[in-house]
Amino acid sequence: MIDPQMHLVPDILSKEIKQEATRMGFGRGLVEAAQVNKQIVALCADLTESTRIIEFAKAFPDRYVEIGIGEQNLVTVAAGMALAGKIPFTASYAAFSPGRNWEQIRTTICLNDTNVKIVGAHAGVSVGPDGATHQMLEDIAIMRVLPNMTVVVPADGVEAEKATQVLANHKGPAYIRLAREKSPVITTDKTPFSLSKAQVLRRGKDLTIVACGTMVYQALVAAEKLAKKDIQVEVINAAVVKPLDTITIVASARKTGAVLTVEEAQIAGGLGGAVAETLADHEPVPMTRIGMLDHFGESGSPDELLEKFGLTSANIASQATELLKRKQKPST
Repeated sequence: MIDPQMHLVPDILSKEIKQEATRMGFGRGLVEAAQVNKQIVALCADLTESTRIIEFAKAFPDRYVEIGIGEQNLVTVAAGMALAGKIPFTASYAAFSPGRNWEQIRTTICLNDTNVKIVGAHAGVSVGPDGATHQMLEDIAIMRVLPNMTVVVPADGVEAEKATQVLANHKGPAYIRLAREKSPVITTDKTPFSLSKAQVLRRGKDLTIVACGTMVYQALVAAEKLAKKDIQVEVINAAVVKPLDTITIVASARKTGAVLTVEEAQIAGGLGGAVAETLADHEPVPMTRIGMLDHFGESGSPDELLEKFGLTSANIASQATELLKRKQKPST
């Protein structure tokens, strides 16, 4: 059952559930953080409206810098501002930042441990008709591997708002991954968020699902479907992919004996890779990873693409059922 201490919305299966893109929550959160801390500045690469950093530009025009179409310059200027004592937030599409400027992020931000927050919007196949060039799927993997980097993938707009405010107070490089398309808002103002703690949203004993981003909702819906078959699934929101909450994930794996991960990204090196590494070190159990399987996205509506690539509650439930068969199979 859903843990009441998580304070989720009352009915996640409701057709009337509120929907909002995670980028909208970021826009609100940055303005709220900047109202408290005057050292926060913002920079964008000609995508103010799409990334929702436009909210900051309107509220604090003297603290906003429009870099133009130059993503390498975007992060190097931000690194310099951070060294001067500012707290820069940089925004672009994830396909361009970190997709185009990863080397500059590595050298000017991570190597020097500068206090820059990188916002990658329009990530995942749910970007839709823009197609494979704009559907950034490798960002979790390439950012997770960078020393000093924190990687956050909010589950919904409310969590994105909280994460932005928390990152504003966190010292060090950070990356926050945002979606373009609206998705169900499942958390509330009372739902806890921490850079050091994954949230166990639903308690179960038969299988663990670890998800991030908009896939958290799909995981919860899948768990509801499986409950009707008397399969009790534990659902963990791993919004912070790095540093991964090893303690919570290992404890859940030890209890349920099987783990399934879900992400709207390449499973190689992403959340699935991070969880697999953790379990290999501490608690090896049967595991399945759901995500993009070593291929690019394509043009289509968000719903069509999520269906095609198996990023739906129905496929999660099906894969969970198959994983349980592996768990129950006696070793030879």
